[in-house]
Amino acid sequence: MSSAPTAFGAASHVASEVDNVFIFILVITAFFFVATQGTLIYFVIRYRHRKGRPDVATSSVITNRILEGIWIGVPSIAVAAIFFYGYTVWEDIRTVPKGAEEINVTARQWLYQFQYPDGRKSINEVRVPVGQAVEFNLTSADVLHGFYLPAFRIKQDAVPGRYTYVWLRASDPGSYDIFCTQYCGVGHSQMRAKLIVMPPARYRQWYRQETAKAEKVLPLADKGKAVVQRLGCLACHSTDGTVKVGPTWKNLYESRVLLENGKTVIADDNYIRTKILNPAATTVKGFPKVMPTFKGIIKDDEITAVIAYIKTLK
Repeated sequence: MSSAPTAFGAASHVASEVDNVFIFILVITAFFFVATQGTLIYFVIRYRHRKGRPDVATSSVITNRILEGIWIGVPSIAVAAIFFYGYTVWEDIRTVPKGAEEINVTARQWLYQFQYPDGRKSINEVRVPVGQAVEFNLTSADVLHGFYLPAFRIKQDAVPGRYTYVWLRASDPGSYDIFCTQYCGVGHSQMRAKLIVMPPARYRQWYRQETAKAEKVLPLADKGKAVVQRLGCLACHSTDGTVKVGPTWKNLYESRVLLENGKTVIADDNYIRTKILNPAATTVKGFPKVMPTFKGIIKDDEITAVIAYIKTLK
């Protein structure tokens, strides 16, 4: 399956928006380049020194308020237009639509491991349907990696010890390259994966076949539930809103948490991960500082599973 032919190689509406921003900037800079350099060349020719002829005298101009105002105002408007246009596209890139399918990505030297919501895993290949918003939750098992899809104009670092994200909605079926943009070791140039975009009907058929093959694989959220039960987390945290030694996990994910120091934080993936590995870093207001650290006890993929389980408690 080869990449689908699209304008400028853009495989989504966001990619087209990014291209348009760069074209917009190119047009503005080209205009000012021609205006300034054209004027410069004209002056060089018009007022050049000529043998046998007296130099052309120029008037002594100290200032011109109108010219200065135009020279300051027009570029300022152009720069502001670039900023606001770029910001609207950036906001679109960073705002994940509701109902997006989540796929967890673990980068390591020198491959990408993808994990679907039902627990299935794949190496260096991930499949998504056309038109479906898909959020990739990224982390790294070793060093810094750069998750980059050039056809979609999106790139996000996968950072050890924390979670980042990027999303896409593919508009054309095809096979698209995924690269690593951070030099991550001797195998960096070989760290390539494939994003395979399929028509919805074909994707559903493939998904049913894969689900039948992997029906014994424990879904990620269920794996997280098994982990918290094994570690005894539910002795201090409830899942139904009941207050125990620690805060309840019901409706915790993406809620605002008031800390002991008066600050408020969002309970996202990174907050939950930090609370598991370094609970002393923050204390929730109204609760004792008694939670132990699970650093060295829980694995990274188990933390991802626990977060997936907490997300279901809404």
